[in-house]
Amino acid sequence: MNGKKNNMQTANAKLPRGFADRLPAEIAATEKMLAVIKESYELYGFEAVETPLIEFTEALGKFLPDQDRPNEGVFSFKDIAGDLSQQRDRSDENWLSLRYDLTAPLARYVAENFEKLPKPYRSYRAGYVFRNEKPGPGRYRQFMQFDADTVGAANIAADAELCMMAADTLEKLGIKRGDYVIKVNNRKVLDGVMEAIGLGGEENAGRRLTVLRAIDKLDRLDWKGVEQLLGPGRKDESGDFTKGAALKGDQIDKVRRFFDLNEAWSVADAHDIEKPGITPTRSLAALQGSKFDDELKRTKDYQGQFFDNFAVADGFQEIVGSTWSGNEGIEELQDFAQIVKAAGYGSRRIRIDPSVVRGLEYYTGPVFEADLTFEAPGEDGKPVRFGSVGGGGRYDGLVGRFRGENVPATGFSIGVSRLYSALKAINSPIVAAHSQRGPVVVLVLDKDQLARYQKLVTKLRIAGISAELYLGQSSMNAQLKYADKRGSICAVIQGSNERNHQDGPQVTIRDLVLGAELAASTKDRADYLELRANAQVTVPEDRLVESVCKVLARHV
Repeated sequence: MNGKKNNMQTANAKLPRGFADRLPAEIAATEKMLAVIKESYELYGFEAVETPLIEFTEALGKFLPDQDRPNEGVFSFKDIAGDLSQQRDRSDENWLSLRYDLTAPLARYVAENFEKLPKPYRSYRAGYVFRNEKPGPGRYRQFMQFDADTVGAANIAADAELCMMAADTLEKLGIKRGDYVIKVNNRKVLDGVMEAIGLGGEENAGRRLTVLRAIDKLDRLDWKGVEQLLGPGRKDESGDFTKGAALKGDQIDKVRRFFDLNEAWSVADAHDIEKPGITPTRSLAALQGSKFDDELKRTKDYQGQFFDNFAVADGFQEIVGSTWSGNEGIEELQDFAQIVKAAGYGSRRIRIDPSVVRGLEYYTGPVFEADLTFEAPGEDGKPVRFGSVGGGGRYDGLVGRFRGENVPATGFSIGVSRLYSALKAINSPIVAAHSQRGPVVVLVLDKDQLARYQKLVTKLRIAGISAELYLGQSSMNAQLKYADKRGSICAVIQGSNERNHQDGPQVTIRDLVLGAELAASTKDRADYLELRANAQVTVPEDRLVESVCKVLARHV
């Protein structure tokens, strides 16, 4: 230092709220988790596709530009990178947005390539999505999703298959049967309820959405909180006020009766006994015509108890009345139940649950949610229930926005970050012990020998061993501390004594793991000597790779 005061201004090294950095161990574990999900999706015949992070705002569907800028919920900006010579004035610049989910971009992709794609079109994709919303505990503005969608299939079997695939995937990730459930509802039933309380028609679309969003919070809030959101509104713990749907007392009572029936449904459904049917990994596509009908008929022998629950459905029909949508939704739930039962999936894995809403308004039929039922210690040590880690549903109108015709579609999305936290909490082998080991570090003790040290590093890399040359300016002890911070298993040392050894050039291999054990050892003398003998060995230079492999194998 020259002693002069540094007047350089410093920036604030701080992340915006709702965003997080990811460290090597989490990245490696997440990649391993994604590989399991990918394998599960491909087993069901889905293929990969990738769409960009940025779309035209209009293509996202529900977020259309208002007078000044797109509505809240998305991160948006003006497109000024286009060909200005083809724009009449600056007002021709288009709004662009970071994608809000992976479904709307898929709808745009399918519409754009409709004639070239096979129908039904089955695809999966993983990537980050962005929400310009208020962040909170476990609620981020950037997070990863992993989606699978079937476009071009109106059959309820397409929805059922996604739910079965979701159940299979969770189990492959290490979540035990009984620690999760795939809950299923139908938005048509909810539409029937909305019509029954006088909120039908396009003029009530905004209030319907407010009601659905309130119902969707039933898991997080008690009924009193939901009732406030259905009525004048609710002030949360932070003091923020959320405007309600302004329903009247008799309308709220009818919604309440709907959820009272849901509790009765859930109790009845819990008695369902899971029995073997079709092998779970067997695709429904293998059952055609009469074979499919025979399989459904065969399963009715043990479905009586499940369909007794539709005595509860009489209560739903009393609420939805003669509404077409409500009654069609109940019928679709019955068909859905038959299919999943035929495939051997009982209510321990997939269960009808009319409290499932799903917040986005583009859903048009079945909706589903992957819910984790176990509790794990939270950051404060108190038990926390993870709840939803994924969901989806049928969105028959989304692709049609681009084509002017109805195109049936259904999809399921896993919230990767939330699921990662859950897998970590239950010590799933997918993520629990997945600590990322650092490279073998070759120390630099003599600056004039850099070429020689680089040659040692290259030998290790040629042998497929992750290795690096220390590029700092520190002493030997500081370099060893650096290797410890990297999580390295061993370090390679060659000073003048090793280089000029009477038996030819040597290298010292230091086992950093055993070295740490040695420093903290309370063992007897014999064990101590054995530890010391293995913690550091000096070998001929031509035995470098062999000796390093031996140390690495010791700590696999």
